[in-house]
Amino acid sequence: MRQYIIRRLLWMIPTFVGITLITFLIVQLAPGDPVRLNLGMEGESLRAKDAVKQIIEEQRRLLGLDKPLWQRYPMWFARMVTLDFGKSFKDQRPVLDIVVERLPITLQINVIAILLSYLIAIPVGVHSSVKAGTVPERLTTVVLFILYSLPSFWVAYILIYFLAGGGHWNLFPVGGISSRAAEGLPMWRWAADRAWHLMLPVACLTYGGFAGLSRYMRSGMMEILRQDYIRTARAKGLRERTVIFKHALRNSVIPIVTILAGLLPGLIGGSVIIETIFNIPGMGRLAYNAVLARDYPVIMADATIIAVLTLFGILSSDIIYAIVDPRIKYE
Repeated sequence: MRQYIIRRLLWMIPTFVGITLITFLIVQLAPGDPVRLNLGMEGESLRAKDAVKQIIEEQRRLLGLDKPLWQRYPMWFARMVTLDFGKSFKDQRPVLDIVVERLPITLQINVIAILLSYLIAIPVGVHSSVKAGTVPERLTTVVLFILYSLPSFWVAYILIYFLAGGGHWNLFPVGGISSRAAEGLPMWRWAADRAWHLMLPVACLTYGGFAGLSRYMRSGMMEILRQDYIRTARAKGLRERTVIFKHALRNSVIPIVTILAGLLPGLIGGSVIIETIFNIPGMGRLAYNAVLARDYPVIMADATIIAVLTLFGILSSDIIYAIVDPRIKYE
């Protein structure tokens, strides 16, 4: 196992270089000029006065955009290795400082959403597989398919309309992650205030996840329940609860362990909409504003973080395979 992990870590290096190189080229070659956007000149004619052209060229030189792409990427990669993502084009702050402020908020929301998704999906999937074909199981399937098909932005606006003062009950705040005076509150009241603010965003990130995961769990569980060793366990007179939770459950979670590899990066990418709607100062909203402003250093920092989370998520899934199923060995 140790040699396998070392080999995988070494293979991550060229994979990471390839991901960042492709992302860098796409970002740099996309339409839009960050200098003109910062100067408020986007869309204006190129036939500008000489003084304006000189200002634009000077700004491009200061931002390092006057160099060709084949020089810019190695320079960016060398700085990135030392965790120097440069300065934001928009406000001239170090990108690392911005990420340190925003990333914990996004991770907090998404980790809670993932935990809730799995805590709900596993028992729902097990119940659906054991009670397959019954009326309650069919009703559960219909509800889960409806939840899976609902777009998150629509659900967010519906929740705001009905539960956040949009015309009915004013039960939850519509934006932010804490109240203004939350920093001076005791720990338990601060945690309650944070949970109150994150209730609706977490709900929007959770419902689609557990709806899909429960279907994978159901399929994996039904396949395991048809295996010969399950029939043997039942023939030995073991209780149904023991057969389900001791012999079948452990092997049936392998499909949803696979999904775990891309779940956190996917949620971080998908939180762009939710963080924008609920006015949450996280990485999703930061990436959205950076794309609009063509803020290349911030966009690359966000893409780098997602790439790292994806690569380590895949490695973590492979390691969890061996923990869940001892028959899996890595030579």
